[in-house]
Amino acid sequence: MVSCFSENAVNVSQSSCSSSYSSNACISPSLAPSVQNSVTGVYKVILSTQKQCLIKEEERKQVIESDHSKIEVFWDLTTAKYDTGPEPVDGFYVLVMVDSEIGLVLGDMDEETVTKKLKNTTPVAKAALISRQEHCSGNTLYSTKAQFCDTGIVHDITIICSGEHEGLKHLVLSVCIDKKTVIKVKRLQWNFRGNQTLFVDGLLVDLMWDAYDWFFKPVSGSAVFLFRTRNGLDNRLWFEEKMVKKDQDRVEFSLLICACKNT
Repeated sequence: MVSCFSENAVNVSQSSCSSSYSSNACISPSLAPSVQNSVTGVYKVILSTQKQCLIKEEERKQVIESDHSKIEVFWDLTTAKYDTGPEPVDGFYVLVMVDSEIGLVLGDMDEETVTKKLKNTTPVAKAALISRQEHCSGNTLYSTKAQFCDTGIVHDITIICSGEHEGLKHLVLSVCIDKKTVIKVKRLQWNFRGNQTLFVDGLLVDLMWDAYDWFFKPVSGSAVFLFRTRNGLDNRLWFEEKMVKKDQDRVEFSLLICACKNT
């Protein structure tokens, strides 16, 4: 299946891997992890009436895009606990009601508890995370998690830029998923833009990187890493796709990481 789309496609789910895709680059990194500055998530909500709306989750904001819908938002962050980033990880909940349906639940309250808290007959809309954007700063070591589809598992993603000695010092970019190196770009100064096809949880995932600003705008610029799922029937890369009407039942996911590094 992988070779049908690209001879260089990497299958993340396979149990064995060649030495060229070893996980050594992701074990015991010498750099301190970067700091997550901001996170934005976009959820697609489909009501029982097939009406759709988009809910954008940003730091300290509730932003809902919908036409002629009754929106109610309930939240409790009084006991919220945080890790190293701006997102709460425990002790909180956010509940969004759209036209008297449970549109989105974030936090510790599971769906069953929320339904009992409101009404047993309260309908629950179908919600899916379709986009996530993270801004990081610090050293060139970035760690995050992503679930590329509703039926897939949550994967650990690590991006690291380190030096490699080949007579002169060259920068090497490595991207790892679940401690498996899926790409390794040598001489990043010359190969600061590129793409790679991945095969994750039965899905084609296009990975694009652009580290131009790291070298030519080191003070204000940031490198960009984009993971985007792709329809298996479409053999074109994400940046070649035209804006066409897509099947409403098919939910795609994208993860955008903007990484600033200390100079």
